[in-house]
Amino acid sequence: MTMSVADRIFLRVNRFHTERIAVAWGGRHILHGRKPRSGDIVLTSNDHLALAREPYIIGAMCAALQNASGGAPPSGVFLHGPDHPQIALERTLAEHMRAAAGILCQSGWDANAGLLQSIADVHTPVYVDHIAHMSFWHGAKTAGAPVYSFRHNFPGHLREEIRRHGPGIIAVDSIYGTNGSRSPLTQICDVADETGSVLVVDESHSLGTDGPYGAGMVVALGLTDRVPFRIASLATAFAGRAGFIAANSIDFVDYFKMESDPAVFSATLLPHDIAGLAATLEVVRVDDWRRVRLREISAVVRRALMALEFDLEGSASHIVALQTGPDERTIAIRDFLEARGVFGSVLCWPVTAPERALIRFSLHAGLTDMQVDRLIQVCAEVRDIFGAMAPMWHERPRLEPPAAQLVPTR
Repeated sequence: MTMSVADRIFLRVNRFHTERIAVAWGGRHILHGRKPRSGDIVLTSNDHLALAREPYIIGAMCAALQNASGGAPPSGVFLHGPDHPQIALERTLAEHMRAAAGILCQSGWDANAGLLQSIADVHTPVYVDHIAHMSFWHGAKTAGAPVYSFRHNFPGHLREEIRRHGPGIIAVDSIYGTNGSRSPLTQICDVADETGSVLVVDESHSLGTDGPYGAGMVVALGLTDRVPFRIASLATAFAGRAGFIAANSIDFVDYFKMESDPAVFSATLLPHDIAGLAATLEVVRVDDWRRVRLREISAVVRRALMALEFDLEGSASHIVALQTGPDERTIAIRDFLEARGVFGSVLCWPVTAPERALIRFSLHAGLTDMQVDRLIQVCAEVRDIFGAMAPMWHERPRLEPPAAQLVPTR
């Protein structure tokens, strides 16, 4: 008997609850641990520059709320005139990133997916780094483009794929959000130039933290003329809620706003969002101490965890992750960390490969030396109890530490 559509949907939902929550996770949701308490070290936010509570930014947003005229925001395509706050911010952000033009989107996902949807097509292959953001895949598939992945940070494999399938669009992250590794952008640019391909770089985790005044990694490496499109989620170092596209052609702006589905069919940003992002950009440019502090903290943590023999998968940034492996082992390590007041983000399938979960620490400039020392000490305890390396696929994970090890220590 053929199942109905409703039955098939029910089966998929039921499979998630039985196979994942009940069996793989032992009845507990892998992403739902305990809530942080005062004094805990919370490393789940991508607020790398510790700007979320900056009084100047909060004041700008409050003033915009008080002065708002009301009314629902239209699609961004209807905005025009150099004096409109969003148009002005687009221009200022583009200048900050040393680009010809810029476009604000509702989110980083909409920026990535909308860009790929508007520049790819059925005749244009898209080559995506194996661990680049899923929004690249979504946009390319929406465009009907053939999509090929290449080995992470492996320009040679990218070159081989382009030889096989032809010139196209190359999509990479500058800093990868899962493990903190940096893309070899200069070599990727070389491949793009040699093959006649177009490069798109997602700077979500490098805008604000890298380059002069936080202009990003592409600017830091002097590659602005070689990267036609850059994207950034402003929910990371800018601690806001928007996405941005920096383009090397001013003509691209009106094209995108009429051709990108997210741009056409979504409302634009609210006045207080725009005011907050404009104020954030001012702080990002002025407060260089935040970048300096973030680099210092990140270097200390990376060195310490590598000395403990954790595999950081090439992290060279403010994102570091413990490879925890199978889901049950990940839950046990998460509980162990949280019992000691350290909170990271659990990343598992579909963000990672099945049974290859990790716990990511998003470091930020607001961490004190004492908190950094405590984080390292707790990670040393994780190494002593669980081991530094995640078990191989065929190995049974150690599910629980001795009960005494779960007693919180302060």
